[in-house]
Amino acid sequence: MQTGIGDAVRRKEDLRLLTGRGCYSDDFSFPDQAYGAALRSPHAHALIRAIDTAAARAMPGVIAVLTGADARADGLNVIPHLAGPGAPPDLVLKNRDGSAVPVAPHDVLPSDRVRHVGTAVAFVIAETIAEAKDAAERIVVDYEPLPAVTDAKAAVRPDAPRLYDDIPNLVIDAEVGDAAAVAAAFARAAHVTRLETWINRVTGVPLEPRAAVGNYDPVSGRYTLYAGSGGIVRQKRELARILSVSEDAVRVIAREIGGNFGTRNSFFPEFALVAWGSRRVGRPLKWTAERHEAFISDYMGRDLTVSAELALDADGHFLALRTSNLSNVGAHSGSYVPLVKGVGLVTAGYRIRPRISARAPCCRPRCAPRPIAAPGGRRSSMSSSG
Repeated sequence: MQTGIGDAVRRKEDLRLLTGRGCYSDDFSFPDQAYGAALRSPHAHALIRAIDTAAARAMPGVIAVLTGADARADGLNVIPHLAGPGAPPDLVLKNRDGSAVPVAPHDVLPSDRVRHVGTAVAFVIAETIAEAKDAAERIVVDYEPLPAVTDAKAAVRPDAPRLYDDIPNLVIDAEVGDAAAVAAAFARAAHVTRLETWINRVTGVPLEPRAAVGNYDPVSGRYTLYAGSGGIVRQKRELARILSVSEDAVRVIAREIGGNFGTRNSFFPEFALVAWGSRRVGRPLKWTAERHEAFISDYMGRDLTVSAELALDADGHFLALRTSNLSNVGAHSGSYVPLVKGVGLVTAGYRIRPRISARAPCCRPRCAPRPIAAPGGRRSSMSSSG
């Protein structure tokens, strides 16, 4: 009797995709559709002193120019990133001092300060994408540059410039494992080997750059968002919170997403901009990122600095593992996955002999490996790089 377990599963979507019948985010278009273009900050960290949109508003085809002041006036909430410091079966990191892991606010359009190169500071809505882009170039922003730190080690130094006035740069400082057992194992080890490494920051570069269409129906009061996503239920929930509407007033539709690589799992400001902008102008609104724009505005991953020590007996058996992990989460609390996975996977498939303790600790901020012996460290810091 066949159960399906272990059987080859034939792909069903290839013919449709290979013959050009797929439907990606940029394929959605609607009658009377307007187009959006974002003006992005060239600074990693700066105060916004003023934004002059007069010349842009006077450009041909321009319907509206939206700024952080408009978002604040309309009551838009910050993006409620649902990132957490781990969830079962992964490790769950808790700050050693018992404090909650803070959530850095992420405005759809900031009105006072930018904390990342590529932050959208204004959004132009026009009859055509060319007119929207031309108008965006006429916006004048008065920035006051602030010190920026892009290196995780530099960000956690006591004298490092703060990215947020009310949130420390070091947002997670956790420890997992049995420190005494690990110290004892290292004390009796015949051999100790050490490694320091850094996994550099990367971005996903999916086949299709991000794109989104927002359509607000004034009769029903419902928003529909067409956007490629790794989890449309999450996008639905977060968009509803940003707009201060019930979840049943939001519908999210995603067909093919053109590659994920983790970059499409979180909520992006542009998703809210097209939905909110559609309500403001009374028309469907489309935005599509260009590749360069995606490089500086997509959420990035990795950037994990690791120091590891391995204790071995005379026969080469692993006795204990001690790691210290520092993860650069960038400017916003989008994801702690590199930190959580880095700690949880540090022991890989190796067996660490439980001679000192029968416990099975894991790793995380200043955390350790698995079966027995190894506290290691996991820390996550904010920086103005991404």
